Amino acid sequence: MDFNLSEEQQMLVATARRFVEEELLPHEEMVEKTDQVPPELRAHITKKSVEAGLCAANMPEELGGGGLGALSLALLYRELGRANMGLQYGVPRPSNILQACVGEQRERYLMPCIRGEKIDCLAMTEPEAGSDVRAMACKAERKGDDFIINGSKHFISHADVSDFVILFAATGVDETKRGPRKRITTFLIDMGTPGFERLEGYHSVSHRGYHNSRLEFTDCVVPASQVLGEIDQGFDVANEWLGATRLEVAATCLGRCDRAFELAAAHAAQRRQFNQTIGSFQGVSFKLADMEVRRRAAELLVYEAASKDEEGRMTDMDAAIAKLVATEALAFIADEALQIHGGMGLMADLPLERIWRDSRVERIWDGTSEIQKLIISRAILRPLE
Repeated sequence: MDFNLSEEQQMLVATARRFVEEELLPHEEMVEKTDQVPPELRAHITKKSVEAGLCAANMPEELGGGGLGALSLALLYRELGRANMGLQYGVPRPSNILQACVGEQRERYLMPCIRGEKIDCLAMTEPEAGSDVRAMACKAERKGDDFIINGSKHFISHADVSDFVILFAATGVDETKRGPRKRITTFLIDMGTPGFERLEGYHSVSHRGYHNSRLEFTDCVVPASQVLGEIDQGFDVANEWLGATRLEVAATCLGRCDRAFELAAAHAAQRRQFNQTIGSFQGVSFKLADMEVRRRAAELLVYEAASKDEEGRMTDMDAAIAKLVATEALAFIADEALQIHGGMGLMADLPLERIWRDSRVERIWDGTSEIQKLIISRAILRPLE
């Protein structure tokens, strides 16, 4: 499989890297210290991303998006992945699931997100329904032309800066051989809708400036016209459009792998102990070798999955392997890079402690490493049963 970059892809990488260096990295220290991305800074980053042609790069060109294929998107997200997550999300990347919008929904939700005028967030996870999504308790009951929604969600990323939520709620139950199976419906709900309250989330050690929220729904009335996709077919909507999110996570992890590795290699080549550079010691040089092997392996698997996605051949196992390997590689590389720097690696003067902290959440969100292994093992065994 040939991963030589086209001239257009090389230009994309150069543009994205320049954007990160000029518009994102200069603000990292402030965001890390305050845990906030000021609204005016976010607006500035969005404006600059529109000018650079990076806004809504994942959306079809005919809708006004960048129209990038999966491999080009991976290249873009890899470069953005070098920067703080809160700053990254100043570059609009609407949820692919919004392409399921129809009629009035397109002008109300889809198009403003593509133009960078609105921000969406996905609400699926609940306190008692994390990896087991079908166990969700948040429910929507039909009442005439409306749905009455009750329940809660938590760990909802960037809901604090979003204009509306893409909510998954239970709308019925089917009896199956394995027991009750909930039917799920997807809704588009504006922030500020009566009966819908956004609460401050939990303080996370990862991704300062990029927050999670809790959402509470109490007899929240939502018109049936705000159902995204078909009633009771929420998982069909999700499965059709959300497969790319695991590739996005994997690709951003590659960017952090790059940054941590580059810092470690430079330090090993410059830091002197016992009258020689520490890179000349096998204990350090072998760490760099192991880091590079994992970085290359992750890169190849992410690019392979992205290439298959462009051709319509990517399977759930392909995406799971890419996310598993890239997130685990980042954890290893960040830790080893910090070890090479010794005590200085833990100091806030360097970005390593932040990359190290941030790496931890990548093996949890968008499907834990254990869930990825479950997907992979099932794909291996199912044809043999």
